[in-house]
Amino acid sequence: MHNEAGNVKLAKSLLDAGKTDEAIRLLDEMLGRADACADELYYLRGNAYRKLGNWQMALNNYLEAIALNPESPAVHARAMLMDILEFYNKDMYNQ
Repeated sequence: MHNEAGNVKLAKSLLDAGKTDEAIRLLDEMLGRADACADELYYLRGNAYRKLGNWQMALNNYLEAIALNPESPAVHARAMLMDILEFYNKDMYNQ
């Protein structure tokens, strides 16, 4: 479990450093092990995909996190992303 916490910290550091692809690879590997903190891993992976501009993958990961933990910070992240997408879509209609 200690190694898992270290890997979560490493994934967060990679995201903060802009090494998004590396963070996604690490999170994919960790999720493959079905660890107890899977909701946090999905949330972080959603953040990584959001940084890459891959809205669909970000939403998918946020929804996975929310399904595992309805109290996840992914609830807020998903709501913010939906607001952004709705804003962009409304803008497109006004062109």
